[in-house]
Amino acid sequence: MAVYRIAIGSPREASSPAAIRAAFAEFFSMLIFVFAGQGSGMAYNKLTMGAPAAPGGLIIASLSHAFALMVAVSVGANISGGHVNPAVTFGAFVGGNITFLRSILYWIAQLLGSVVACILLNFATGGMEIGAFSLSYGVSVWNALIFEIVMTFGLVYTVYATAVDPKKGNVGIIAPIAIGLIVGANILVGGVFDGASMNPAVSFGPAVVSWTWTNHWVYWVGPFIGSATAAILYDNIFIGDDGHQPLSNSDF
Repeated sequence: MAVYRIAIGSPREASSPAAIRAAFAEFFSMLIFVFAGQGSGMAYNKLTMGAPAAPGGLIIASLSHAFALMVAVSVGANISGGHVNPAVTFGAFVGGNITFLRSILYWIAQLLGSVVACILLNFATGGMEIGAFSLSYGVSVWNALIFEIVMTFGLVYTVYATAVDPKKGNVGIIAPIAIGLIVGANILVGGVFDGASMNPAVSFGPAVVSWTWTNHWVYWVGPFIGSATAAILYDNIFIGDDGHQPLSNSDF
């Protein structure tokens, strides 16, 4: 089972040049993703002069996040695995595909990348408000939690099927496209309810810059539960112990 392969790792591995390069790759991939995704929402607000939300805004958010994530995953894939999401990193850890110490490096880099992207957006737009993720009217924290669990499950399941599974064959070349598309599709579903984060770092940057933490825990707990569930189920049902190689300095 996946949980039997969980590894803490060694300080030497976590401080190796390869691990440091991978962390930098995660930082820049996250910066690219958040700058484009968050920035598209700010651009839409400027174009509409802050008018109430409309269906067009949801479509723009879906497309911008899908396209940006395709690129962010692609540019980091050969260096860090292109996680671009603390929940994806957690799913990789639960499945025994990355050590805990290396995961911490990734998490720090991902969170910093999101914060820096939001700071740059705030400066570049002349001080426009960075909107933190929040629940829509009539949506409870439990509703939002279920949304985040299910949407992140779909995301990490897609990651495992297209990027992690050693039996994936040539399907691996479409991994960034599939990952970007599932995020875009989930935004069309959950965007109007809770913002459809699926990514704690994407929620963290705007929360830090705007200093808005209401219900922020939902955007961590939900994705981590969904990620772990997808990793454990996919690994045990479709990969199994025979499909795994020992952990090395490179992840998926």
